[in-house]
Amino acid sequence: MSASQPPASQTPQTPETSETPDVPTLLVKIFGKDRPGITAGLFDTLAAYSVDVVDIEQVVSRGRLVLCALVTAPTAGGTTEGELRATVHSWAESLKLQAEIISGTGDNRPRGSGRSHVTVLGHPLTAESTAAIAARIAAIGGNIDRIFRLAKYPVTAVEFAVSGTETEPLRTALATEAAEIGVDVAVVSAGLHRRAQRLVVMDVDSTLIQDEVIELFAAHAGCEDKVAEVTAAAMRGELDFEQSLHARVALLAGLDASVVDKVRTEVRLTPGARTLIRTLKRLGYQVGVVSGGFTQVTDDLKTRLGLDFASANTLEIVDGKLTGRVVGEIVDRAGKARLLRRFATEAGVPLSQTVAIGDGANDLDMLNAAGLGVAFNAKPVVRRAAHTAVNVPFLDAVLYLLGITREEVEAADGEGAEH
Repeated sequence: MSASQPPASQTPQTPETSETPDVPTLLVKIFGKDRPGITAGLFDTLAAYSVDVVDIEQVVSRGRLVLCALVTAPTAGGTTEGELRATVHSWAESLKLQAEIISGTGDNRPRGSGRSHVTVLGHPLTAESTAAIAARIAAIGGNIDRIFRLAKYPVTAVEFAVSGTETEPLRTALATEAAEIGVDVAVVSAGLHRRAQRLVVMDVDSTLIQDEVIELFAAHAGCEDKVAEVTAAAMRGELDFEQSLHARVALLAGLDASVVDKVRTEVRLTPGARTLIRTLKRLGYQVGVVSGGFTQVTDDLKTRLGLDFASANTLEIVDGKLTGRVVGEIVDRAGKARLLRRFATEAGVPLSQTVAIGDGANDLDMLNAAGLGVAFNAKPVVRRAAHTAVNVPFLDAVLYLLGITREEVEAADGEGAEH
């Protein structure tokens, strides 16, 4: 034993060995109409019996309060449990509240291992779908320890704290259930990392914006239908992305470079995009975009939205005309994953702390490389392969998957929050 180590008999206790032993405890439950001062009043009443507080939990739903306090049984001054019970009931009756007191020993039963956060999004969230999610959690050995609402609009979002089963099998089971019942479910491991600063990287076309940028260019070249057909096949994974990119860009040859400014003004942000980015930035996240589209648009979006990173393909322009070619490194399916890793390194964020959002087959490598991959209104092949899917038309719904509540969004965004 080194000189710096105390003898075994003097070794400090860890938190696990110094928790409340199996002493007599009382679970005090208060029910009734909520109003200011109830919590203070209950603990003022309990203070007369010199009890210690072991745990507290309070829920208010539609103005009705449920307040639970786990306290040690009275031992000081010769007071008895019966006296405490009588005093608490008398106090509750004076406020037209109900009280229930249950005797026991020790603290609450520890939560099981394998802790996860399960976020469920519904538009609306029905009792039937909630029952199905809860039943599937139970079927694989999970226990729901706590439920609370994250948001009531533009979607209903609730979070289940689950223990007793590992995150990956839980995610697999709930992904199957979610697809069958038509709700969005995200499963992430519990822990401090969930609130750590992260990097969020998203696709642009049909994710950050509602449009396919190459189709906007094609509309000015009179070949929109042909380009749209090739784009759709590429996003379904039916065509090699790089080949399809070159084929589509070739149709733009001869367009005047002034079209770039026109396309920038035609780009429509996805509902909730500004709220998502503003909220993330105000919470200390870094945000970037990667796109199979063009830097002529993504660089403008980076400036307008205050993004930290942006990368895309670049249309070649010679003598004021589009040549029908792209220059530089091609941003394809593998390129997006490579850029995610590069951005994470530059941001000083481990890959496990990254979130990727996309809709097309060329986003799959990026979604799978990220700590959390979110398929946003995605093609079926992408929804099946991603960690989770969001199928509502509001990009800021992704915030709820990160455990950020609507109230926190509005606090961060002031009066300017999008709905």
